Amino acid sequence: MLLDLKRIAQVYLVCGRTDLRRGIDGLAGIVQEQYDLDPYSQNLYLFCGSKKDRFKALYWDGDGFVLLYKRYENGRLQWPMDQNAAKALTHQQLTRLLTGWAIESSIHSVNPPKKSYSNQQRSGKV
Repeated sequence: MLLDLKRIAQVYLVCGRTDLRRGIDGLAGIVQEQYDLDPYSQNLYLFCGSKKDRFKALYWDGDGFVLLYKRYENGRLQWPMDQNAAKALTHQQLTRLLTGWAIESSIHSVNPPKKSYSNQQRSGKV
């Protein structure tokens, strides 16, 4: 069974580090016990290990769990590290994460140094 993103109701990113030695039952337990979410819903749950170069995804497809495991050969994930949060993602944010981009686009404002043009005008350097 291939994962159809159109059937996913919500994507949850489980922030912080997760022991990726856990299997389906262990990850479903985290979803249910730590975050009070339903692992049997049509939601996709994402978990990241300490190296940030791999993640697991847990999904209930209606008749069983699907467990996906991805390891990047080059690069790392931009993963939020707040251990006590499960962050809801949009499909666009999921796509950004899976392609190696940060979930939130970050454009930092630039504050150029302020120059005094009045001194330059007086000296004829305009």
